[in-house]
Amino acid sequence: MYGALWRLMPGPVWLRVTLMIVLFGLILAALVAFVFPWLNTFVNVNDVTVGTNK
Repeated sequence: MYGALWRLMPGPVWLRVTLMIVLFGLILAALVAFVFPWLNTFVNVNDVTVGTNK
């Protein structure tokens, strides 16, 4: 997968590395902004089952 991305990118090695870093940052930003909040609606963080044996 990464090899295919590497071959598809234009330019010399320094430009490819820069593009990969920017691409990774954009994907991470999209995950933090959209995907993780959406997933949070399905996970109840207050539903703790560890340490409730009283």
